[in-house]
Amino acid sequence: MASAAEQLAANINFQAFAKATDLQKRIWFTLVALVVYRIGTFIPIPGVDPGRFADAFNSQAGGILGMFNTFSGGAVERMAVFALNVMPYISASIIVQLMATSIPSWERLKKEGEVGRKQLNQYTRYLTLLLALVQSSAIAANLSTSGIATDPGTFFIASTVITLTGGTMFLMWLGEQVTARGVGNGISLIIFAGIIADFPRVIMQSLDLLREDNSKGFGFLLIAVVMLAAIAFIVFIERSQRRLVVQYPKRQQGNRMFMGESSFLPLKINTAGVIPPIFASSLLLLPTTIVSFAGLGADAPEWVTTMQAYIGYGKPGHMALYALGIIFFCFFYTSIVFNPEETADNLRKYGGFLPGIRPGKKTAEYLDFVLTRLTVIGAAYITVVCLLPEMLISYFAVPFYLGGTSILIVISVTLDTVAQIQSHLVAHQYEGLIKRSKLRGNAAPGPVRK
Repeated sequence: MASAAEQLAANINFQAFAKATDLQKRIWFTLVALVVYRIGTFIPIPGVDPGRFADAFNSQAGGILGMFNTFSGGAVERMAVFALNVMPYISASIIVQLMATSIPSWERLKKEGEVGRKQLNQYTRYLTLLLALVQSSAIAANLSTSGIATDPGTFFIASTVITLTGGTMFLMWLGEQVTARGVGNGISLIIFAGIIADFPRVIMQSLDLLREDNSKGFGFLLIAVVMLAAIAFIVFIERSQRRLVVQYPKRQQGNRMFMGESSFLPLKINTAGVIPPIFASSLLLLPTTIVSFAGLGADAPEWVTTMQAYIGYGKPGHMALYALGIIFFCFFYTSIVFNPEETADNLRKYGGFLPGIRPGKKTAEYLDFVLTRLTVIGAAYITVVCLLPEMLISYFAVPFYLGGTSILIVISVTLDTVAQIQSHLVAHQYEGLIKRSKLRGNAAPGPVRK
């Protein structure tokens, strides 16, 4: 028998959406914020020669910059004010979360609830500012010395650093506002908007290349088939759950006896969501992007040349590090968002138990056992989805930058956003039912007076 929430969700339609004015405001706020982000990707930083920068970008677009440009919605190609995108923020989030598990004082902050979370978020903002300053300084110095700047010098470097850093900090603030006042996760939606906006350009470039060189037709066809299969596979896995039966015993309140109830504890196969590939990509993008923008060229040290040869974008070393990063962050992030011991304590506190499992420590061990097996499957699934298209693109030497990571981000963010919209509609229907019940209670006839 369907639950009350499932029955309400089944009755959701456009009429219910038209009545949910608060949800409409949230959606409009999100759309306006994404439009502002897209406008910023077309505003170039001052003092850059567009022609020279286009030539420099095209000479390196076949590697890591092509993927970085896809994530930023073409802002790198235009050297816009949002060229750094939210990658410094993501890198800062990784570092803060890693330190929160190793530094005792930060670990205590993580356990303090909302107050500790706000303090860690503040540390993340400070670190984002520092990383953005470092990356923008490297980019500005390279633009100034490579002849791309129209008026190179100290003023150009300072203005470029301020512009790029300010763009990243604005995007960080915009993402937080979308999360609080809109629908969906703001940072994920910004990356999502950049990838979606770059879809038409990448597809048109691929079709133009196919018309010029028909020998790569089989490679494009195979990649397209793999992408369609990956979309279906992602939707199937992301909606899959392992449901653990939770039993509640009989209880008595006053003179009333309540029968035992049962519910489900849903565990997703991919508990970490889209975070692992984003984190792994940002970590790999950080050093290689700095090296690419450093303009070392023929004067590069031997270790830089060796690094680019082995762990450059599309190389076997890059694939191996990417896979290891995805697997690591799958387990790491899952351990952050789901604590078996805390869940077992909450079940015991409210009288719930898993049939056949003793409450307390045994329940925590069983939850950890089940979650570990699910995480192994989820990590393997994300690794295959992200790496298989990348391997095909590298094998057929096709400059198609919409790899498995981009598809995974788009599908996952879409499913999460739709789920949030649905939850808002369900909450709105609940509020409507409660208001109607109160009105009926107030309209009930009173006792008849003689």
